[in-house]
Amino acid sequence: MVKPRAQQKYHQDILPLLQKEWDTKNALSIPRITKIVINVGITDEQHRDAAIENMREQLSQVTGQRPIVTKAKLSIASFKVRAGDSVGVKVTLRNKRMYEFMDKLVMIALPRVKDFQGIKLSGFDGHGNYNLGIAEQIIFPEVEYDKIDKVRSLEITLVTTAKSDAQAKRLLELFGFPFEKPQGER
Repeated sequence: MVKPRAQQKYHQDILPLLQKEWDTKNALSIPRITKIVINVGITDEQHRDAAIENMREQLSQVTGQRPIVTKAKLSIASFKVRAGDSVGVKVTLRNKRMYEFMDKLVMIALPRVKDFQGIKLSGFDGHGNYNLGIAEQIIFPEVEYDKIDKVRSLEITLVTTAKSDAQAKRLLELFGFPFEKPQGER
């Protein structure tokens, strides 16, 4: 079985480098990415079912895994949403599919973003996880432009075992995530 390129990179390059940098002998104490969650909220009131099915198909093409439909937990009159209504789709990637998606995100999708300055450092949550918002699903090459009913944004969450944001940032940098440079370094 062939391992994805990002997984090979983690085991061959990143793991030994971080062990040396952080002076630890235990490889299991080095942070790793455990899962990637991709979430898309659907706000169309009239054609919500068709929009969900369309986005579900697009997300399954991008990730290689069938997304689940998320339901509203509460009724909110101002949003015209009742409890139990379908409000979006999400997919959780682990292991091989996670590494394949991460490689595609870093090497193909992010460089296709218009006027890209790097991903923001403010996406860390304080516990070593990173949240990334993408404004358009069309940056992924699998999405056919003709079949898009509406351009939608994606929320991507990278869940790590890192104890701090600094550890997670270093891990993601070694995977090739292009973080924005501080104002003075540009």
